[in-house]
Amino acid sequence: MSTAAVRAPARGVASLVIAALGLAISTYLTVEHFTSSLTLACPESAAINCQKVTTSSWSHVGPVPVAVLGLAYFVVMTALCTPWAWRVPALDLVRVAGAVLGVLVALYLVWVELFRVDAICLWCTGVHVCTLLLLGAVLWTRGDQRAG
Repeated sequence: MSTAAVRAPARGVASLVIAALGLAISTYLTVEHFTSSLTLACPESAAINCQKVTTSSWSHVGPVPVAVLGLAYFVVMTALCTPWAWRVPALDLVRVAGAVLGVLVALYLVWVELFRVDAICLWCTGVHVCTLLLLGAVLWTRGDQRAG
């Protein structure tokens, strides 16, 4: 086994950690959505207001809450970023496509927050940052695999 083949799954751990963090935040947002406990621990100012974002009309795609879609996304991406999944070359394109799609959706959601809801959710921003970092980690690990 080549050295690059051994290193790539080890580097893939970064993507797994980021995906797991995104999964944790998405789980929190999903629980908050369904329990309506409103303990988002997010200040309510003019610009930062998690409750305004998470309860807006934009917080659903049809009948499905955006939080649930984020949770489903990070469940899939966490599975795709496990060390075992990194050893399956056929999943490389799926992983990259998933990460790119996640960033595109995150950019759209940031646009919605800024120009439709007129508020930013700090928890949602955490998910968006995880999505961007996940794309970087996936590309970094995939590039390392191809170099070896």
